Amino acid sequence: MDHYIDVTIKPDAEMRENVLLNKVYTKLHKALCTLQATDLGVSFPKYTVKLGKVLRIHGTSKRLMELQDLNWLGGLVGYCGKLFIQAIPEDGVSSRTVSRKQANMTMAKLRRLIRRGSIPESEIKKYKAKMFSQGIDNPYLELKSGSSGHKHRRYLSFGQLNGRLKNGHFDQFGFSKDATIPWF
Repeated sequence: MDHYIDVTIKPDAEMRENVLLNKVYTKLHKALCTLQATDLGVSFPKYTVKLGKVLRIHGTSKRLMELQDLNWLGGLVGYCGKLFIQAIPEDGVSSRTVSRKQANMTMAKLRRLIRRGSIPESEIKKYKAKMFSQGIDNPYLELKSGSSGHKHRRYLSFGQLNGRLKNGHFDQFGFSKDATIPWF
């Protein structure tokens, strides 16, 4: 992982920042699936409270060229700055994981428990109260499924900054609990 592409989104009156980022990310996910990529990671270098206007894609120069050759942004290219493959800087680079964070208690899980008869009727209210008290406050992407059209949230967790890159595999959303991406 020695190169990156910054996708800088340019929101306007028609398309708000978060909506545009979600659309761009959905297209990136489809491209990662097409490439069957487990060697491309993502980060959000402008992340503070919100994810920000920059989506950074990390990989080798060759692999990023393959991504670019797909013209994966399609009609959204006009909402993004120029995409250049750049070398990762030599100095001032840390590393961290960017991974998915999932809730342990969800409505879907509760419905399955009820359907199986695994939870008594008297415990349903307690489950719901505990579920809502343990809400996830992490930043998220709201993605639209290409097959069903349903929207779902993918909450993100940012690991601690450290000095060494750790190689590994990324899922087809560009996240990993183990492999790190350069953070600069």
